[in-house]
Amino acid sequence: MFKELDPLLHSQLRLSIMSLLISVKSATFNFLLEKTGATRGNISVQLKKLEEAGYLEIDKSFQDNYPLTTCRITPKGIDAFERYVDALRDYLGGAEKA
Repeated sequence: MFKELDPLLHSQLRLSIMSLLISVKSATFNFLLEKTGATRGNISVQLKKLEEAGYLEIDKSFQDNYPLTTCRITPKGIDAFERYVDALRDYLGGAEKA
């Protein structure tokens, strides 16, 4: 039987964000914007959903009088991402056995 996929991570943009953050200590909003190709509004909404789930921490500050938003994955987010990847592996392994 297949494991359930986390519906929060099953969104392409949210999965992209988590994939980027899993490999870095932290990332700025502009970095995520550039790497995902998403619109500012869309990425803001998705970051908020991930933050509300406890998968991300978002820090807002200023650098040289400009707003600076920095995102960091939490231990809960790392665990959720790893479980999601494991579940995908089960799906792919099931396809190989068929």
